[in-house]
Amino acid sequence: MTGKIRLAAAAGVLIMLLAGCQTDPSDGVVRTNEPAKGDYTAFGDAFDGLKTVSDVDYYASDQAVTEAKTQFRSENYGNAGALFYKATRLAPNDGVAWLGLAASCDRIRRFDLADMAYARAYRLLGATPEYYNNLGYSYLLRGKLQEARRNFLKAYELAPKDPTVSNNLKLLSSSVENIER
Repeated sequence: MTGKIRLAAAAGVLIMLLAGCQTDPSDGVVRTNEPAKGDYTAFGDAFDGLKTVSDVDYYASDQAVTEAKTQFRSENYGNAGALFYKATRLAPNDGVAWLGLAASCDRIRRFDLADMAYARAYRLLGATPEYYNNLGYSYLLRGKLQEARRNFLKAYELAPKDPTVSNNLKLLSSSVENIER
């Protein structure tokens, strides 16, 4: 008798779970919590025109990243780092925020933190010209010119017409020729 009750309870739970899922025939992906055409909210309003998770244009980290980029351009690297850090807490999978945090840490000479942020950015963004360019500049700031050159060349291979990469290669060559103490 208890076996039949357990089976009925398990079937009931399975039916309730599957009732909340909908399949979009265009892509074959099962979506949960997506309103179907004609569904109503708890207040009796139709879902038509309401945004759902699938069509959100704004993410919590967007404002922090925008403010951080402004601070970075103004050479307020500590403030930029704090805002990029905030963005990484709001959206841990935001590769741009991690890359910005790494660049900010470079500028305040916290290379230990920069290395951790670069590692995370690489996992999220992959081998992009921005990643290699920023990493090359990090090595340039540290005085590791061979590593800087290696990363600048990788960035140049991926984006040969990028003026920032070209300028950094020129900066590297001038720093090799003109040693300042």
